[in-house]
Amino acid sequence: MSTGRTLRIEPLGRTVAVAEGQTLLEAAQAGGLRLRSSCRNGTCRECIARVASGSVRYRVEWPGLSLDEKLEGLTLPCVALAESDVVLVQPRLDVLG
Repeated sequence: MSTGRTLRIEPLGRTVAVAEGQTLLEAAQAGGLRLRSSCRNGTCRECIARVASGSVRYRVEWPGLSLDEKLEGLTLPCVALAESDVVLVQPRLDVLG
């Protein structure tokens, strides 16, 4: 079920749909993009990226980000849920075949 929300990954410029309850990482993967990830629970920080626009909330109470990092717009896509259309700056990704 679609939320009508989208995720755009920069600098690639690719936009994917975000389904209800789907993390940004899951949405990217469903759209054929592979963001770096490891733990998928908000602790390893491998997927860290910057939210250029939009807003997110988290599946976990306090993901592995400091308050300063959150204020700088950093997020962990593995546990981030889109609350609006989101533009994510993540230069470390692969396009899946």
